[in-house]
Amino acid sequence: MIASMMQPGLMLTMRAIRRQLAAMPHDLYCLRLIHSQTHRPFPGERVWTAHQLLQPATIRFLRARNRDGFDIFIRPDAWDQNGGYILVDLDRADPNVVDRMRRNGHHPCLVLQTSPGHLQAWIRVATSGLEPCIATAVARQLAHEYDGDPGSADWHHFGRLAGFTNQKPSRRIHSDFAPWVKIVHAHAGLAPNADALIQSAQNRWRPAWSSADADFAHGDCAAPISAAEASTVYQDFLRRWHIRERFHRPDWSIVDLWVARRLLSQRMPAAQVEAILQLASPQFPRRHGNPQDYLRRTVARAAFPPTGGAV
Repeated sequence: MIASMMQPGLMLTMRAIRRQLAAMPHDLYCLRLIHSQTHRPFPGERVWTAHQLLQPATIRFLRARNRDGFDIFIRPDAWDQNGGYILVDLDRADPNVVDRMRRNGHHPCLVLQTSPGHLQAWIRVATSGLEPCIATAVARQLAHEYDGDPGSADWHHFGRLAGFTNQKPSRRIHSDFAPWVKIVHAHAGLAPNADALIQSAQNRWRPAWSSADADFAHGDCAAPISAAEASTVYQDFLRRWHIRERFHRPDWSIVDLWVARRLLSQRMPAAQVEAILQLASPQFPRRHGNPQDYLRRTVARAAFPPTGGAV
């Protein structure tokens, strides 16, 4: 009954969104609305579940903003990591590029036509989060191999959402109509050669990690870090995790643990992690009676995998 009362355009958009989300399943998605003329983002950025995105009220809101000149972009969201999906922006698409991807074991789970002659492909390379450096290396390799846009080859790039129009002025078609973003192919699944892509990316980064691994293993202190450098690292995590927006009064001991866990996973020496927490954790040492013991215990605890979910 409810579906029969919906406008045909709303139903078509809902169907397109449902197909896109089914092809790239994930817990959360981040949306970004960018005005095609001013290039300014619509105020606010939040994450959504698939259920929330498919609500008629949400779709009506997005359709209204699209008519106002905003382009609608989306990506699977994993906070400070890549969600396991890599975008390849095929701005000057070779007609056979998708066939080449399949022959090479890089099967896209989703291919969109963003305007005539322009494609975007999403390739799933992992079923869990990827470190930004690894995901960026994979994105650059795929962009190079398939003549994708190198400017879009990074770990957290947004792609277009199907069922809306491409408001970019240079993409206007006959009679000045904005073309629709259409689904060309949608089939959920991991690319067969995903492991090889990730292994290749890890091999590129391993030389840069080797010295840090040695320092960590021997407990040696890395090069001294300044207060300004430590603050830059710590504040970057606060921004990426939206800590101040998500928590009215953050428990900084928990945030310290999250920061330490992430830095250790990036092969930073333990002594340098302690230095960053000491120099950059808000109001440190707060009420800790023995600040140095607190730092050692926090970093030691961070070396073990979390028992709960991701940040």
